Amino acid sequence: MFISTLELFKIGIGPSSSHTLGPMIAAKAFIDQLKQKKLTECINGNAVLRCTLKGSLAFTGKGHSTDRAIVLGVHGHEPAQLATQDVEQRVNQLWCTDKIQIDDVGSLGFNPETHIVFDKGEPLPEHPNGMVFEVLGPDNEIVFSETYFSLGGGFISTLDEIRNLKAPVKINTSGSYPYPFDSAAAMLQMASDHEHSIADMKRKNEGKNLSDETLNKGMDAIWQSMTQCIKTGLSTDGILPGGLEIKRRAKDLYQQISSNSDNVTINDWLCAYAMAVNEENAAGHMVVTAPTNGAAGVIPAVLYYFVHHENGTTEQVYDFLLTAAAIGGLIKHRSSISGAEVGCQGEVGSAAAMAAAGLCAVRGGTPKQIENAAEIALEHHLGMTCDPVNGLVQVPCIERNGFGAIKAYTAASLAIRGSGQHFMPLDNCIAAMKQTGLEMSQKYKETSLGGLAVSFIEC
Repeated sequence: MFISTLELFKIGIGPSSSHTLGPMIAAKAFIDQLKQKKLTECINGNAVLRCTLKGSLAFTGKGHSTDRAIVLGVHGHEPAQLATQDVEQRVNQLWCTDKIQIDDVGSLGFNPETHIVFDKGEPLPEHPNGMVFEVLGPDNEIVFSETYFSLGGGFISTLDEIRNLKAPVKINTSGSYPYPFDSAAAMLQMASDHEHSIADMKRKNEGKNLSDETLNKGMDAIWQSMTQCIKTGLSTDGILPGGLEIKRRAKDLYQQISSNSDNVTINDWLCAYAMAVNEENAAGHMVVTAPTNGAAGVIPAVLYYFVHHENGTTEQVYDFLLTAAAIGGLIKHRSSISGAEVGCQGEVGSAAAMAAAGLCAVRGGTPKQIENAAEIALEHHLGMTCDPVNGLVQVPCIERNGFGAIKAYTAASLAIRGSGQHFMPLDNCIAAMKQTGLEMSQKYKETSLGGLAVSFIEC
């Protein structure tokens, strides 16, 4: 299997990769389908577009801005394009528009208040994040429709695609790649046989589709965006949107530890950096999926600490991201990174495993030590639920990223002080995470029907 580093890390906007980015991408894809098919019989001014959100998207879509994302997508916007724009202003403009123009073919009626339906009935059987887009004729008949699923990390699949998937996400087959590992065991064997690092193998695989220059430029853009996100979060205060009246804390924390650095631990720095990112994400601003938006602070926090406190180089940034992407690709292939599918163990847990592997690599860890670091970090997130209060990516998500970064740092430190030999293989840990997610109640998988999401009123 092969998932590119530049696909796994995507520049976009908050607050959710599965509930914001995925639906936006799906909405635009549906409109693009209409354009390609030139369905003049249904794009005639009398037809309307309806989008029905199913499962987790219905339960927490309001808090995750899914309806806003749909509006942006049907009007042709993409996440990366919006990263530097005033999204709030654009949404407000489009919300009052009752037509979608389809090139010069015609238009569709579309009123977000009535044509985006939050269906809290039974989810679609294929995946908990389903969306049904329909063009309805004058007599409310369905003229054209397509079903999409948001799989986490901004990845989507149609109904036909997801029924034919052999893994949880649509990925490239690995046969033509020089190092086609689809398990951690195969990755370690290839590293041993060819005496390559994990980052080297990942780079050589990327070379099948991208030049080194293109890959490096892409990783530069990813790292610059992560860095900017941290800096913006550390310099911004105020109240986060959504109604919980959650105060931003990263700026105050950063100022405290910066002014009294003699009484500061690594944990303080990691929490400040991670929380800065996730406060930006909660505000709907620019963020990089790493591997999701809800877990976007873990990897940037660990890498930023390494670069700015341990004098990491540009080449080490590349090796960190490539190694992290190799681990993230395995988790996506063998399990899931979707909170709606396996809980937060698949989001913050995966991010911590990726960050631990990347940090271990740039500190000179062997492939076995890197695999060990990833396993330790993931193991200690097993069973973690996704229970966002009020459907917002704020409580417990913002602090949870800080703790994920701390666990990642600790896992890398433990692994690099060992020989790489350990009891539980990463592949087995990933399998345990998947099975735990399958057995986890729907209440704890991004529906806000259990856990903290229903307990905060009593506090």
